[in-house]
Amino acid sequence: MAACFVALLVVGTYSAAAGLVGGGGGAVALAKGAVPAKYQGLVQKWGNLCSAINPALLAAQLYQESGWNPRAQSAAAAQGIAQFIPGTWAGHGIDGDGDGDRDVWDPADAIPSAASYDCELAGYVKKVPGDPTDNMLAAYNAGAYRVIKSGGVPNISETRNYVRIIRSLEKSFARPVGRVQPSQQAAGAIYFAQKKLGTKYLWGGNGTPEQGGRFDCSGLTQAAYRTVDIELPRVANDQYNAGPHPSRDELLPGDLVFFSDDLTNSRAIHHVGLYVGGGYMINAPYTGAVIRFDKIDTPDYFGATRVTKDGAAALPTMRPAA
Repeated sequence: MAACFVALLVVGTYSAAAGLVGGGGGAVALAKGAVPAKYQGLVQKWGNLCSAINPALLAAQLYQESGWNPRAQSAAAAQGIAQFIPGTWAGHGIDGDGDGDRDVWDPADAIPSAASYDCELAGYVKKVPGDPTDNMLAAYNAGAYRVIKSGGVPNISETRNYVRIIRSLEKSFARPVGRVQPSQQAAGAIYFAQKKLGTKYLWGGNGTPEQGGRFDCSGLTQAAYRTVDIELPRVANDQYNAGPHPSRDELLPGDLVFFSDDLTNSRAIHHVGLYVGGGYMINAPYTGAVIRFDKIDTPDYFGATRVTKDGAAALPTMRPAA
């Protein structure tokens, strides 16, 4: 019965989606809740400071640097939500909120400073051939001189990876324009999760033999996508950034669906399930329950992510300490 139920949902929903195509152009807006509400206005405003950046790109940089932690500090002494090292902050930090000081620990200064620094770098490399935003990001990582000397993004693996990561994360933070393309790996992820129906839930469960093959919610979604060669982060609120975000009426089988204690903030996400169609998900709900089908329409429903390989690969695996 369970297998038939999933098959009908998958076939029916994919059939309805057969003609979907990607989005078009237009101004860049932020995806719902992707940026914590207390920073959203700053990111939206300063992300439009110059043509080389946009709010989603600025959000991707901040998320990559600190995970929105204003007290983050790295081993290299990078500080705050934008992870400025002291020397860079001394030369490029600005008084974003006009209160008379430049405080690297204050997002009201650090977020405007990050945008201002990006635009400054973009100015340095504006005559370099290639994509202006890619060149700006390369200058951020390797320095403007190397970008100018190379005639574009230099052939440095760290720099090329940085550009790739931020451009991939940018898609996760942008509100889609038009419909989001269907996933090519969704059916395989559902096939794995379907076989776990009836398995007892385990908090912290990753499905190992020592754990009796049991999972918690994000352990199940991580394992399901691992079977199709996509490595998701372990934590649900980071899984949210693994691809673009379809609206409720655009959901397709394989989308991850999320639930949050704060519907304005993806960092408050506390639960994730795997959508199978018809308003249902495969869900590892809580201790004492089993993996099962549940409806997604609850008061704490936050939104969805259509997982992409590039989006998942762009997510940071380590954060600077608070």
